[in-house]
Amino acid sequence: MTGKARIGFLVVATIGAIHAPARSAIAESLTTALVTDGVSQPVLVTAPTGDHERLFIVELGGRIRVILNGEVLPSPFLDIADIVLTGSEEGLLGLAFHPNYADNGLFFVNYTDLDGNTVVASYSCTADPNRADPASATTILTIDQPFFNHNGGCLAFGPLDGYLYIGTGDGGGAGDPLGNAQDRRSRLGKLLRIDVDAAAPFGVPPTNPFGPTTDPQDATLDEIWALGLRNPWRFSFDRLTGDLYIGDVGQSSREEIDFQPGGGPGGENYGWNIMEGTARFSPWADCDAFGLTGPVLDYGHAGAQCSVTGGYSYRGTAIDGLQGTYFFADFCSARTWSFRLVGDEVTELTERTAELHPSGGPTIGLISSFGEDADGELYICDLGGAVFKIVPRPATDSPVEPPDGDAAATGIEFCNDNLDNDGDGEVDAADTDCPGNDSCAFALCGICILPATLGVFVGLWGMKGRRGASRCISRRGRRGY
Repeated sequence: MTGKARIGFLVVATIGAIHAPARSAIAESLTTALVTDGVSQPVLVTAPTGDHERLFIVELGGRIRVILNGEVLPSPFLDIADIVLTGSEEGLLGLAFHPNYADNGLFFVNYTDLDGNTVVASYSCTADPNRADPASATTILTIDQPFFNHNGGCLAFGPLDGYLYIGTGDGGGAGDPLGNAQDRRSRLGKLLRIDVDAAAPFGVPPTNPFGPTTDPQDATLDEIWALGLRNPWRFSFDRLTGDLYIGDVGQSSREEIDFQPGGGPGGENYGWNIMEGTARFSPWADCDAFGLTGPVLDYGHAGAQCSVTGGYSYRGTAIDGLQGTYFFADFCSARTWSFRLVGDEVTELTERTAELHPSGGPTIGLISSFGEDADGELYICDLGGAVFKIVPRPATDSPVEPPDGDAAATGIEFCNDNLDNDGDGEVDAADTDCPGNDSCAFALCGICILPATLGVFVGLWGMKGRRGASRCISRRGRRGY
């Protein structure tokens, strides 16, 4: 067994190189159709189960808007702007409708309160189906945030278990200075799983990997489902299989897509801040001792890439040949890709940037999020104020060629035991030796280390001052934000 296998299935992707295999033929070419450009800083599109008439758009500033019959309703569904702090990575960040929303009218939001802390709260709908009651708020949990960035913010109900999953960032600062992502006593840098139908404010599912426990010596929080995350801005479930995809935003070199198969027991440690994607980050850590799970795909920051936006697996019916295809993007470069995961192998990796470029009107420039409606059709949010739907390209439109006119030129370089990684035309032993990507023995990038004084400055930048700076300084010396 190679070192790579010890941290899960690793598919290494490096933006800028062109070593990808030709993808399988896709039945239909794609494009995007403008849904609206009349919203403010959209960060999510979603809909309750079974609601095929409406879309709900989350605005970063603290409002949820409704689109009905193609029009944005003049009054927001929910307006909590007066209790939401915005700026940097703060705001109204997530929304999830209860699986039984049609009966109980409950939904859940994730926002930054005026003290800069994370709040997950439930609200209920009024007799008017297009208006929620702002006074119906019930706080489910509050998480103290030491910095203003890396707030996570995504919420989703698992399609197989009905529990609420909550993505939290590591609390911010460069390099996770407080060590939250690997600290099982902290909710930060985690994926949490709770039962909102149990006793208030929430219950812990009995099948959570770290609890419940009656051991007084075990300080691990029972609600933790997975750990080792830096900033899981967007994660999603495949509504058919329950497979979980996590887009975890990297520090200064790697962006990653993490994965957990549907029905899995949880407990994955995705590696931060020991690893950044498939690259070694912390030189002092014995990473083999942590039992890490590597990403199924990661990529570097060449070509203006800097922040992954996780998406969804397509389960709609309007586009032939896309079932189970996962879409994701990079916020900074506005590039989009898709792939299918077959076992532990990324297949049909395809750059979609040109294909999804609108033919007229507003362009797609700042991909803050993808979205999914009740039919499984997918959407793209542009933080500039527009929402687009991914649709089949009309037969009358000219086909869009992939970059360089080559179907294999996706801009991604693989490193996987099943592929011709070195480009010599053969899948052989040499292909298992990916430079700098041998399990935990990844080469430490020399440019990642800065002078100590600069490291201290970076670490303190953004500190809200409620925790001791000495602990923050103790791990300084890394580049990033």
